[in-house]
Amino acid sequence: MNSYEVIEKLREHDLLKVIDSEVDIYLEAAHLAYIEVKKEDSKALLFTNVVDRKSGKKFIEPVLMNVFCNYKAVELFIGDVDKIAESIEKLIKMKTPLKFTDKISMLNDLFALKSVFPKRLNKKGECQEIVKLGKDAKLSDLPILTTWEKDGGPFITMGQVYTKSLDGKMNNLGMYRLQVYDDYTLGMHWQIHKDSNHFFHEYKKAGKKMPVSIAIGGDPLYIWCGQAPLPIGVFELMLYGFIKKKSARLVKSVTNDIYVPYDVDYVIEGFVDPSKLRVEGPFGDHTGYYTLEEEYPFLEVSAITQRKNPVFAATVVGKPPLEDKYMGYATERIFLPLLKTTTPDLIDYYMPENGVFHNLIIAKIKTLYPGHAQQVMHAFWGVGQMSFVKHAIFVGENAPDLRSKEIIPYILNRFKIKNMLISKGVVDALDHSSDEFAVGGKLGVDCTGEEISDDKIEIINDEILLNKIKGIVKDVVDLRQYYTDTKNPLCIIAVKKARKMQHLFEDLKGVFKYIKILIIVDSDINDIDNPYMLLWRVVNNIDSNRDIFVYENTVGIDGTNKGKIDNFPRRWPDDVLCTESVLDSLKNRGLTDIDDNFIKKWGLL
Repeated sequence: MNSYEVIEKLREHDLLKVIDSEVDIYLEAAHLAYIEVKKEDSKALLFTNVVDRKSGKKFIEPVLMNVFCNYKAVELFIGDVDKIAESIEKLIKMKTPLKFTDKISMLNDLFALKSVFPKRLNKKGECQEIVKLGKDAKLSDLPILTTWEKDGGPFITMGQVYTKSLDGKMNNLGMYRLQVYDDYTLGMHWQIHKDSNHFFHEYKKAGKKMPVSIAIGGDPLYIWCGQAPLPIGVFELMLYGFIKKKSARLVKSVTNDIYVPYDVDYVIEGFVDPSKLRVEGPFGDHTGYYTLEEEYPFLEVSAITQRKNPVFAATVVGKPPLEDKYMGYATERIFLPLLKTTTPDLIDYYMPENGVFHNLIIAKIKTLYPGHAQQVMHAFWGVGQMSFVKHAIFVGENAPDLRSKEIIPYILNRFKIKNMLISKGVVDALDHSSDEFAVGGKLGVDCTGEEISDDKIEIINDEILLNKIKGIVKDVVDLRQYYTDTKNPLCIIAVKKARKMQHLFEDLKGVFKYIKILIIVDSDINDIDNPYMLLWRVVNNIDSNRDIFVYENTVGIDGTNKGKIDNFPRRWPDDVLCTESVLDSLKNRGLTDIDDNFIKKWGLL
């Protein structure tokens, strides 16, 4: 499926919004996509009149964003995720057939797997209709977006990064952000746990340059497969073949020996010198914060090939909800059977997009003996990408649907302080809250038991409780209570932070007869009437080894930004925010009609 077929399919299903007005690749296109994907009826955006006002350049090719704009788009480009999961589960549980009919059925299943393996073509691909080599291969000829005002520069955000091991036996497709330094240099933000990073160290040890090819566009399934959490050594395009029931068709790059899909729109080819690193970032990432500058490898471009009439694919990242909400949903459903192979008593799991996926999961398990939930916690933290999860809440098999409104009261009615497991381990490289890079606190909460029988605390209204607190401390400026009808109500307090929050927590012991779970946030950057964004903020901002306090039956959680007051050793990053002048310009030109309530709800400014 090429990009024009993708566009037509989106159009047929009323999932495409075409913007013919002039739009700048600097901030404007990304801002419009960021706004659109937060709408309940969000659509993909096709920008047909894209310019770079800084250089005065006008681009012929259109820019396509938010392809995975909603659940319908997931079904269109990936398929029925539950049926795909069933197929994977059937394959995993395949047993030796005893009857002749069973043997025939198995042969049919195995025959269908022939399409799993990519097919290499001995010809040029559609992606090689135009070939630019050496100095003619300029990254500035592509409409690469600058997403956020404080970004280190333009970034490719929908790049399919193809690499292979030094011995050529393993191939990998990954999706990483790629910073443009100049016309011929592209950053490689592959993280410590990625296959491409493992390959990089092989080339580094051998003292050889590493070939890399980056594809843009084509079938959206390529992109989804690129972020799929497959076991190390499994080529992601095998998953493409499994889902499509036909082999991915590949062609050899022009200047290196990496194979890429024949029907993509662009291919950027080159080599990475393992002896050289360059500072990459900052970049407003899917955590909703700017990730800090770090040294990463970079690609020296040797060629750019493309279709005659290409479409440039891009996405936007920042505060949730985003396109990765829908991509993550497909990942969650399809990979449940694989996750069950290491945690067989797992029934279901849910990664809320406002938990930024690796910051929070809720899992439903069948408990068979005391400590079973804790055992599963350790299994999660030792399995692939699940090992990067910071906070995991486990509920029993009788729990309501994990995506329903009833799940939070269910959890709060079963929460016990003694059932918290606080540990330490690897965290995502994008995590900013840990005291050291990529290592931080892990919190598991066992809520698999029966509803607790403890007496409920005395509930008083927000105004009275706030006045009682203000009579003790001067830091608190506002307060809101949630789920007061449960055994563990939530009390959110907003503070003007001037000291460590542990000291504030200790000062408030006199009012703990009214409080079971106390959550502390900064008053100037949070709306305590917006639970969706409060969850996003808190799970981003806490390290369980440092920010959870306990006194008798009350738990405190410090969800504030950290700094010198806290003896925080790293630099705390800024929120990702839209540029107000850009929003004003887009509104004045009739390109968006959002109001102040929308801006406040999603924390745009």
